[in-house]
Amino acid sequence: MMSTSSVSDGILQFATQYSMYTGYITFSFGVIGNVLNLLVFTQLKQFRTNRCAFYITIESISNLIYQIFYISLTVSTATYGDAVIGGSSAWCKLRYILAQICALTNFYMICFSAVDQFCSTNHRYNLRQMCTLKLGRYVSFIFICFAIIHSIALGSSYDIQPKLGCVLSNYVWVRYSTYFFYPVLIGFLPIVIASLFSILAYHNVRHIVRRQLPIVRRKLDQQITAMVLMRVIAFVCLVLPYNAYRIYVVNFPISQSMPMAYAIGRLIQAIFISINLINYIISFYIFIIFSSRFRRQVKLVLIKKSWQRWKYWCCSINNRIEPDSNIEPRNSQMESDENI
Repeated sequence: MMSTSSVSDGILQFATQYSMYTGYITFSFGVIGNVLNLLVFTQLKQFRTNRCAFYITIESISNLIYQIFYISLTVSTATYGDAVIGGSSAWCKLRYILAQICALTNFYMICFSAVDQFCSTNHRYNLRQMCTLKLGRYVSFIFICFAIIHSIALGSSYDIQPKLGCVLSNYVWVRYSTYFFYPVLIGFLPIVIASLFSILAYHNVRHIVRRQLPIVRRKLDQQITAMVLMRVIAFVCLVLPYNAYRIYVVNFPISQSMPMAYAIGRLIQAIFISINLINYIISFYIFIIFSSRFRRQVKLVLIKKSWQRWKYWCCSINNRIEPDSNIEPRNSQMESDENI
């Protein structure tokens, strides 16, 4: 009959392996998806001055940073064990500071996308004119500064406890995390804002035909509104379970002196983290599944832009630069294809 110690060790090993393999998978899909998001939303002319595309671009950059950070943490833990965190108070703090900066940025860029889409599809002219790209940049900059300051303040309160590991050591911050940070700041508030304004934007876009707008602008509004709505639905489904788990863990950390309970806690943590990680990789895949127009745009960027530039670059190295007369028609064709 197996002892309790061997069973707990087996669960811990399985949790470590689970974290490692899910980390590798999400990292691969996350890098591909977020890089393609950046290519599409920065390369196509119709997205360069679009505020919602600007927020999605910031979200994708934040997601990439989080993915790189998380895979580094996963590889370090798999290689050196818990000692990589348990032995360093600085690493313990840095882990939560970076994670919270990326989480806040991700959550509220989704909110800003929903709010912006509501404003840009609203029938009120003053509301549409009020939301500009310049304002969006200011708001994003101010919020990212807030996220950094807030995360440093909260993350610095994490410390190493001999039996508990890296946990919140300050009672005030424990109460703050329990009653405001997890349930409100990264829970109820972004979920309500994103859900409410994405639904209102969807309602607006259903009546957009009545407004006198160019067909290209109308199609773009309809496309982005549908993309934002589906992204918000995925966001709500993926964020709620992890936030509920974090509220519980902050208040009831499990001591390593109870091997079985600690091992089960680590496995549950690994499962909830893997669910939460999907939120940082899923944007591109939601867009490409639910928007046929976005699929054509991705194809345009990959084949007619990136591939042509790469081929032109290779030809330049081999001293076979194409004449200007051949380049101009191709560029004009690319610009016309962007309106697909």
